[in-house]
Amino acid sequence: MSVIAHGEPIIEFLEVSRHHEKIAIPREELMKEIPNEILLKMYRNMVRTRTMDEKIKEMLNRGFGMSEHPTTGQEAGPIAACAALEKDDLMLPYHRGWAWAIGKGMEPKYMLAELLGKKTGYMKGKGGPHFGCWELGVLGRPGVQAAHIPVAAGVGLALKKRNEKKVVMTFFGNGASNNGYFHEGLNLAGVWKAPVVFFCENNFYQITCTYEETTAGEDLGDRAVAYGIPGYIVDGNDAVEIYYVTKKAVERARNGEGPTLIETKTYRWDGHNVKDKAAFGGYRTVEEVEEWKKKDPIALMERELKKIGLLTDDDVKSIKADAIAEMDEADDFAVNSPYPNREDYYTDVFAE
Repeated sequence: MSVIAHGEPIIEFLEVSRHHEKIAIPREELMKEIPNEILLKMYRNMVRTRTMDEKIKEMLNRGFGMSEHPTTGQEAGPIAACAALEKDDLMLPYHRGWAWAIGKGMEPKYMLAELLGKKTGYMKGKGGPHFGCWELGVLGRPGVQAAHIPVAAGVGLALKKRNEKKVVMTFFGNGASNNGYFHEGLNLAGVWKAPVVFFCENNFYQITCTYEETTAGEDLGDRAVAYGIPGYIVDGNDAVEIYYVTKKAVERARNGEGPTLIETKTYRWDGHNVKDKAAFGGYRTVEEVEEWKKKDPIALMERELKKIGLLTDDDVKSIKADAIAEMDEADDFAVNSPYPNREDYYTDVFAE
């Protein structure tokens, strides 16, 4: 398994002609293209995401039951991608963690309440991990892998038909890219020139199976060529590169030029979910996991922001303390919130 080395841009742009073009932009110029407030927001949200994962682990150890597929190690992708969206843009997430939710502006206390099935949750305790937020454009987390990818194409077509200058982004993992839904969704979006950004987080595992065991071809980004759309291959632990690429894809979609496929190469530190006890020293070697931990996306971002004078050691302590306080408050709110009443289960249910 290859480990991406930070420091040299690994952004690759794929033209329809199958030509790979390395985008070798000096780091200083890349940083200058991103407003300081966006850089700081991405760092804070990455810290908040990891702290929420840690809080959920703590709550699970205290005996609370909830669904969890940890984000740890993969915070940069969804956080940076969401930072490239406007508030009115739409998003279809997937099962891996909560970076997409925090990145789009969802509040941890209502997220934890929903995970515990409480009335104060985003879906009033009826959705569990499959929640969304209409006001923020989060259209709901699917229960079937890849099923939301063609839905994103349909949402994009609707936006186009309505002449709305909005973009829809959909997140999924490398496993979903081998599903027929993926190919149908990209093909339809390409045909319709729908304003969709397809964002694939390739963490090299499909639960316990390796990338090589399940996937033909070295780069998933290459698959964009088959559908006549551009593709990018990016270091998935580098929020700066991810934001730069995603911003270009979002602008392209908003301008009516159609969809883009982005593949980020990243790694989950933990197991697929809390029941996965073989992720450290089982189907993955201890050495492999530890090597990837050296590429911590939060630590990378922290070093970069300190280098340009946007962060100090005191700032880092303050941001991390604020995140812990926020998650402790969210824990208290969720645990002490009421469960739905019996009659509540018959509301907000629609059928023809």
